[in-house]
Amino acid sequence: MKTEIKRVSSANLQAVLDLRVAPNQSSYIESTARCLEDARECSFYVPAALYAEGELVGFAMYGFFPGEAQEGRVWLDRFLIDARHQGRGLGRIMLAALLDLLRENYGLSDIYLSLYDTNKAALSLYRKFGFVFNGETDINGEKVMVLHAEDHGR
Repeated sequence: MKTEIKRVSSANLQAVLDLRVAPNQSSYIESTARCLEDARECSFYVPAALYAEGELVGFAMYGFFPGEAQEGRVWLDRFLIDARHQGRGLGRIMLAALLDLLRENYGLSDIYLSLYDTNKAALSLYRKFGFVFNGETDINGEKVMVLHAEDHGR
């Protein structure tokens, strides 16, 4: 399957704003509008539109945060597949593409994300890729997971 990850721009902004998760997932992730507002407030975020076979299927936000830890951290901060496209394996496919992009952009470094551990579907997906809890909790009460650099490509 051909995947593309494009920065959010005026050309795809409205389509990104129209993305929605399933109703039972809305408590786990912010709307794309809120994500884009966060990106306007913090220049470290890179909002991205996720495409499969030329069709917009999801959204992610990632970035390098230099003030975290001693050397900074690479975060996959937001990741969603639109409800209309769920159940087709796109979460796995797009996560693999995102991890490749993060390695390409930031080198072989640890990759962090956070989630509510009650989000069982996301937790299962991230674990399959090698993410593990590191004992931290973020400011929203989400638990932090990390994919260690040496575990990339498992």
